[in-house]
Amino acid sequence: MDVELSTGSNGQSARPNVLLGASGSVAAVKVPRIAELLSEFAAVKVIATDAAGHFFAELDLPPPCQPLLGDETEWRQWNQKGDPVLHIDLRKWADCFVIAPLSANTLAKVSHGLCDNLLTSVVRAWDFEKPLLVAPAMNTCMWDSKFTTEQLQRLRNLGVGVIPPVVKTLACGDTGTGALAEPEVIVEFCKRALLDKSQ
Repeated sequence: MDVELSTGSNGQSARPNVLLGASGSVAAVKVPRIAELLSEFAAVKVIATDAAGHFFAELDLPPPCQPLLGDETEWRQWNQKGDPVLHIDLRKWADCFVIAPLSANTLAKVSHGLCDNLLTSVVRAWDFEKPLLVAPAMNTCMWDSKFTTEQLQRLRNLGVGVIPPVVKTLACGDTGTGALAEPEVIVEFCKRALLDKSQ
């Protein structure tokens, strides 16, 4: 099944196009709610890594945000030279890319330019003149790691906006910083980034 992409909001579309990425964190259960809130003001496409797919399904997404995109989507769409390349088409389509949740694993990948799945390939191809926001979600021990500090700084140096995690009791039972920001907060960051870009 081909993925239809509408025109980007470069003066040709009234609503911005927002790409929502989800990586493998328990917090991915909140992706359908984030997509629902984003779809109130934007056209939304959702990418999930294989690990993120353990926590929500395509049918959990609002119908306008379907189909759920992943590695298999890209391989099904490409058969021969000249066929669309999904990660490039998504990069061109999106006015803003929000990765929520951003797991420690995907943080490590994107901060070093690795691109071994659809989500990380879009990041590798991203036009940093457009907003890219990340909302980390991980265990407190992982959040406090020097690796995390270094890797987030790499992203900030590229102009990536970081939506800070919050303190709460995590899925593992530990209490501390590392929980995904609330969906409403993530959406407000996205709105603000789009507004700043338009001015």
